[in-house]
Amino acid sequence: MEYMNQQILLKAETLIEALPYIQKFNNKKVVVKYGGSAMLDENLQSNVIKDVALLKLVGMKPIIVHGGGKEISKWLQVLGHETTFVEGLRVTDEKTMEVAEMVLGKVNKGLVQMVEKLGVKAVGISGKDGATLKVEKKLVGDKDIGFVGNIKEVNVNLIDTLIDNDFVPVIAPIGLDDDFINYNINADDVACAIATAVGAEKLVFLTDIEGVYANPDDKNSLISVLTLDKADELLDSGFVGGGMLPKLKNCVDAVRNGVSRVHILDGRMPHCLLLEFFTNKGIGTAIIHKENLFDNEKI
Repeated sequence: MEYMNQQILLKAETLIEALPYIQKFNNKKVVVKYGGSAMLDENLQSNVIKDVALLKLVGMKPIIVHGGGKEISKWLQVLGHETTFVEGLRVTDEKTMEVAEMVLGKVNKGLVQMVEKLGVKAVGISGKDGATLKVEKKLVGDKDIGFVGNIKEVNVNLIDTLIDNDFVPVIAPIGLDDDFINYNINADDVACAIATAVGAEKLVFLTDIEGVYANPDDKNSLISVLTLDKADELLDSGFVGGGMLPKLKNCVDAVRNGVSRVHILDGRMPHCLLLEFFTNKGIGTAIIHKENLFDNEKI
């Protein structure tokens, strides 16, 4: 009996610990960039969607931006179409673009279905809908990598309309150029651009690593809080490389452009969103503006 009472008290303490965070982020927009292994494992996928549903049900306004790169690669391989990358970006010819749009559409509606199953209303769109994402061709140096878009403009009208009508927007990273031609867009870029445009309180990246390390070879060097000044130093140090380099640059740009906090979390950890949003300790790495850093305040 005593053990049961202790367990009940622990649950109550957890709920009380979450209270100031629920109050802090009530009615605030939060953008979750969903990708990596958390999209491929059914249990992790279920946990992420449950977390997003809970954020919505306690008064936040979540927006999901999703990728689908691994799924696109899988289907291109099935079709016998070679995939090549230049500086981490997929070279996208017409056939690849066609496959990418089909796969991202399937992923998009699958996520909507999962959110709706939990009793939360959701609508799946791409950047084509409502002229949400206007793009131009992205070049890597002087190299043309096909139908890969660089975001020129974000129109938030459709996103705001969905949120105002109690829907969770689920957004696929496809946009149109001035000639209404389809372009695939890096999902991290889309998440940052949308978070900035809607004035999000938080932007969260679900990744396949624990966060940002001061030294990638030392797993004990995880950085919990990274101010813009420190982030600039880290980027200049040469220690940050691979896929983390553009991601961290995106995070820094988002904070500089008005997003209060950007978090890089390990999406392989069950319920990582809840741990970050609703506990004192939090997990992963938070990138914040210097003025927002208080000695004893995680939020």
